[in-house]
Amino acid sequence: MLVLAVDTATPAVTSGVVHLDRGRDDARPETVAARVLDNPRAHAEVLTPQILECLAEAGAAPTDLDAIVVGIGPGPFTGLRVGMATAAAFGDALGIPVHGVCSLDAIAADVHREHGTDHDLLVVTDARRREIYWARYSGGRRVEGPEVRKPADVPAEPSVRVAGSSSHVALFDLPAVDVQTPSPAGLVTVAADVLRAGAEPEPLVPLYLRRPDAVETANRRA
Repeated sequence: MLVLAVDTATPAVTSGVVHLDRGRDDARPETVAARVLDNPRAHAEVLTPQILECLAEAGAAPTDLDAIVVGIGPGPFTGLRVGMATAAAFGDALGIPVHGVCSLDAIAADVHREHGTDHDLLVVTDARRREIYWARYSGGRRVEGPEVRKPADVPAEPSVRVAGSSSHVALFDLPAVDVQTPSPAGLVTVAADVLRAGAEPEPLVPLYLRRPDAVETANRRA
């Protein structure tokens, strides 16, 4: 099956076309085309052109897609909304399922695909306000998080490796793995089981983890 993968939960705008073998549970998703642009101010302008570029590079039309996978965060309100709304619009127009996955899980999947699951893993991304989004993984599975905290309040044992935003990875005295953002293949890896099973997607619910900064004037005065 041919899957469109999208993520805007980090400063990077990520999109790609990924091939997933329906008949082999052990087959890794294969990236056919991918685009990643680190520009937190251009999610809305860049994402759809990137998707069309990926389809063109893959030699595929939108109607060739079988499903869509989108990162649902955690991430900032505006950027996250762009990716999820775009994925939902494509899915609605094409009549194909849209599956949401935790963006931190996709980073962990990329680490585990390349480096195995022998060590526990901490994944951290920028939550602004001097905080981070984080989750911890053991044996390839999430065992804590996702949550938002100050870096000093995140539990990290010496045996744990850390991946994610490079500026926040550097705050931890831990072995670092150079995987900073979710890849299209990582996103599809997280959703692979439900994609192969043809399961109905869960409702797309963003992982904001805290309320947006913007509030109505009356509430702000109160």
